Amino acid sequence: MTPFGLYCHVPFCVDTCDFCAFYQQKPRRGDIARFLAGVGRELELAPPDRPAQTFFWGGGTPSALTSDALSRLGEVFLRANAAAPAEWTVEMAPATVSRERLAALRSLGVTRISLGAQSFDTATLAALGRRHLPTQIFRAWEMISAADFRDTSLDLIFAVPGQDEARWEADLATAVRLAPCHISTYCLTLEEDTVLYARLAQANVAAGGAPAPPDPVREAALYRATWAFLENAGYAQYEISNFARAGHACVHNLNTWRMGEWLGYGPAAASQHASRRFQNPADLERWLRGVESGELVREQTVALTSQLLLQDALIFGLRMNEGVHLAKTERRFGANFPPIVRVLGQRLVAEGFLETQNSGDLWRLTVEGRLRADAIAGAILEIE
Repeated sequence: MTPFGLYCHVPFCVDTCDFCAFYQQKPRRGDIARFLAGVGRELELAPPDRPAQTFFWGGGTPSALTSDALSRLGEVFLRANAAAPAEWTVEMAPATVSRERLAALRSLGVTRISLGAQSFDTATLAALGRRHLPTQIFRAWEMISAADFRDTSLDLIFAVPGQDEARWEADLATAVRLAPCHISTYCLTLEEDTVLYARLAQANVAAGGAPAPPDPVREAALYRATWAFLENAGYAQYEISNFARAGHACVHNLNTWRMGEWLGYGPAAASQHASRRFQNPADLERWLRGVESGELVREQTVALTSQLLLQDALIFGLRMNEGVHLAKTERRFGANFPPIVRVLGQRLVAEGFLETQNSGDLWRLTVEGRLRADAIAGAILEIE
């Protein structure tokens, strides 16, 4: 059967980071209790149709919940799934890590803690609008390490205004010294509805009132430095932004990139299930009104045709180092790539962005191709 996961979006954050465009809000009195009841009700209204192999709690900040609330949320998911999943990931922020929260998660059967460090450099954290200090990251990591979870992960951000290659490599070196099983590195994207975008726009009023556009040369240099540094440190790249020691890749995310199925719960949670892709309202009150009335609100609903899944499997599959087996993917979805796809592949090979094996059936992006993955995805999307 198609791999299957459950996702929960916990929308609460004590503070909003300047770069963040994900849906979140500060919890008000009664919000958390209503959220927990809402998730339980949503699981009753839209129960999993089979046991999930993975759980993933993101946000927001799942660890903004108390240890008791985390336990209650976990028990609801376990009852809905009838068994603990093989992999269970929970995102945490440094300032919200505590021994009590970690003990609650460990008792539930959580297998992976993903810590949103973003940087160990005070100036970089300030530029991102992060509310924690490097010392808080180190204290949080000591507690996570002592709790002895099977998997640990660190999230970092690069191409931050004012951050040069030396400061970024210092962040990478610190992360490696902490010895997580997994490291995610994300190139900063400026979203228009964020504080960071507005701040940079204000600083550039004389130049037209918008932030300076991304510098692709600088970003490419930081990408290359990241990939070389982490490979030398024993972290294998398995997706453009993700690196892991052997056996520690995130299965939940692999399922997503491989066009598997998952159901999302909570406001703003996305789902891909039963030939549909949809999202819950990115609004706590609207989502709650729906689940409390028994009428789930689904937005941005898309019918998943075989051809759409085939196209998305190619786009996301090329982000992974394992690449895409064209014939196997066609058999899986019962559809064929248009001939022009293979013409595009020949062009990408000639330009040095793609390498093929098995008589042209296995496609993998080269290093130069991975640097242009978004542009290649755009070219694939233009094919009809």
